[in-house]
Amino acid sequence: MTAFLDMLGQAMAVLGGLVFVAAGVGLLRLRDPYMRTSAVATAAGVGVVLVVGGSVLTSPTVSDLVKLVVAVVLQLATSAVGGMTLARAAVLSGHAFAEGTDTSALDRPERADDD
Repeated sequence: MTAFLDMLGQAMAVLGGLVFVAAGVGLLRLRDPYMRTSAVATAAGVGVVLVVGGSVLTSPTVSDLVKLVVAVVLQLATSAVGGMTLARAAVLSGHAFAEGTDTSALDRPERADDD
């Protein structure tokens, strides 16, 4: 069972590394900061979970499992908030969207009490 967990942990760590590589390629290939932010924020969440989870599987202890849970919760929370903050800053600074992007959700709704 230990050999299986070790192999699974190593595979998860390599897969997490590949997720980060894909995010790096996305930074170069994607057309606007909104797409880039989405790629990096998603990769940060998934990649960290895979790498840290894989390292815990290679030497599983209770203290490492607690560290895994704390790291994953903090990473998922901060990755989502950071990604949304960067995208909002790009919108507020007036950065142009890539051609073909649907921006209708950004239209300000008319308020009934403006009369």
